[in-house]
Amino acid sequence: MILIVDFGAQYSQLIARRVREANVYCEIIPYTYSIDKIKGKKPDGIILSGGPASVYAKNSPKVTNEIFHLGIPVLGICYGGQYIAQKFGGKVKRAELREYGRAKLEILSDDDLFRGIQQNTLCWMSHTDYIEEAPEEFRVIAKTQACPVCAMKNEEKKIYAVQFHPEVEHTEKGREIINNFLFNVCRLTRNWNMGDFAEETIAKIKDKVGEKRAICAMSGGVDSSVAAVLAHKAIGQNLICIFVDHGLLRKDEGDQVEEVFKEKFNMNLIRVNAGERFLGKLAGVTEPEKKRKIIGEEFIRVFEEEKQKLKDKLGNIDYLIQGTIYPDVIESGTATASVIKSHHNVGGLPEDVDFELIEPLKQLFKDEVRQVGRKLGIPEEVVERQPFPGPGLAIRILGEVTEDKLKIVREADFIFRDEIKKAGLQNKIWQYFACLPNIRSVGVMGDERTYSHTVALRAVNSTDGMTSDWVRIPYDLLEKISSRIVSEVDNVNRIVYDITSKPPATIEWE
Repeated sequence: MILIVDFGAQYSQLIARRVREANVYCEIIPYTYSIDKIKGKKPDGIILSGGPASVYAKNSPKVTNEIFHLGIPVLGICYGGQYIAQKFGGKVKRAELREYGRAKLEILSDDDLFRGIQQNTLCWMSHTDYIEEAPEEFRVIAKTQACPVCAMKNEEKKIYAVQFHPEVEHTEKGREIINNFLFNVCRLTRNWNMGDFAEETIAKIKDKVGEKRAICAMSGGVDSSVAAVLAHKAIGQNLICIFVDHGLLRKDEGDQVEEVFKEKFNMNLIRVNAGERFLGKLAGVTEPEKKRKIIGEEFIRVFEEEKQKLKDKLGNIDYLIQGTIYPDVIESGTATASVIKSHHNVGGLPEDVDFELIEPLKQLFKDEVRQVGRKLGIPEEVVERQPFPGPGLAIRILGEVTEDKLKIVREADFIFRDEIKKAGLQNKIWQYFACLPNIRSVGVMGDERTYSHTVALRAVNSTDGMTSDWVRIPYDLLEKISSRIVSEVDNVNRIVYDITSKPPATIEWE
C-alpha cells in the first residue's frame, strides 16, 4: 500500500497509475491529511507529489513532520523533492528560467532507485524552483546540466527526492524508477489484482448490507454495470437495479440496457421512463454545471420515489449502489485539486439524501473497472462499451436542451458510430461521439440558403480517462460520415472535427 500525498499536482493521478500498473495498491490523499489518518491507512511507503507552489511562498503546502519518522520510505517528486530539501536544511533556489521539457539525466550512483538504468538517460522537467544544494545528511545521486541536485537520498532515513517527473511518458526510464522505489526501496510485492479486488469487494458488500436491501443506480454503462454485478453477486435478489431513462440516452440505448440486464443477467431491474420530467427541469438552463447539478439531484429524487414505492411493497431499503470511479472523484475536486467538472454521482448529490451510498469502484480507474468486469464474466460487448456520461446528451448539447436538439445529436451520433463500426474501428477508438455546440451557420442546400446547426465530432484514445489524445480518423471516412449526417439529419449543414487532446480540453464538451 502506497500513499500519494497530493500537493495540487497535475500529475498526481499519473503517479497513481504507474504504481497500480506495477500491481501495487495506492491511494491519493490531500497534504492536509492528519498523521492519525495516515497511520490508519498503514502505508508501506509514501510519495510526495509535485505541485504549482514554491516552497518559499507564504501559504505553500506542507505535511506533518511525522511523515518522515514512520520508518517507511518516502519519495519526493519535484515540489515534493524541493520540500524535502528545504525541510532538512538544503537550499532551494528560484531558476532564472523555468525548466520545462526533456533533460539529460546523469546518474552518479548505482543506487536502489536507479538500479538497472544506464548512466545517461532522458527525464522530464517541469519546475521553476530547483534544489541547489542537498541537505548535509543527503547524498546526491543524479544531476542534469541545469540541476546540480536532480536526485538525492538519505539512506538511513529511507528518504529520496527527485527533481524530475518519473511518472510521465517523456521520462525514458520513469516506470523503472518508480518500480525500483516500490520493489527495491519499499520491498513490496505485486499483490494488487482485479480478481482479488472483485472477491474482496463482494465480501465487503455482503458484510455491510447483510440481509438488508439495496438499490443500484443502473445506467448500462461499464461502471454501473460492474458495480451492479458486484452487488448482485453479494446480495442477490436483495439488490434492485433502477434504470432511470432520463430521455438523454443515445439512440435505442434504453431498450438495449433493459434487454441485457433483465434477460442476460436475470437482475431485479425496474425501468423508469422520466424523459419529460428531466426535460422540464432543464428548460431554459444553459450553464453546464447547473445542468449537471439538476440532473444529479433529479436522479436521486427519482430513486427516492422508487424507493418509497418499493418500501411500501417490500419494506425498508437502506443503501444506494453507484458506479463512481476514481477519475470522477479526482475531477470533482479534493482538498488540494480544483473542480474540473462535477459528476452527477459525486458533486451532484443533494445534501438531504436519505440512504447510505456504497461506491465499490471509487478507487479504480476505467481500465481497472474493465478488468473487474471480465473477471466477473460480464460479456465483452458490455465491458468494452465506450464511456458515456451520467448526464447523457445534456452535456453534449451546449446551451439549452430541447427535444429537437436531442433528435439532431442522437441521429448524428448514431451515424458516426455506425460508420466507425462499418470501418472496423470500433475497438480501436476508446470513445467517439457527436455533440451540438449551439452554433448556427450559413450554408447552401439545393441551391437555397440555409441557416442551420453545426455538429461536432469527437474521437479520443485513452487508458483511464485522465488524459487522452484525439484520433486520426482517415479523411475518406470523415467525409463519408459528414456526408451522411448532412444528408440524413434535418437542420444540420456543417460538420467539424475536434482535434484537441486532454489536457488542455476535457473529453466531453461540457
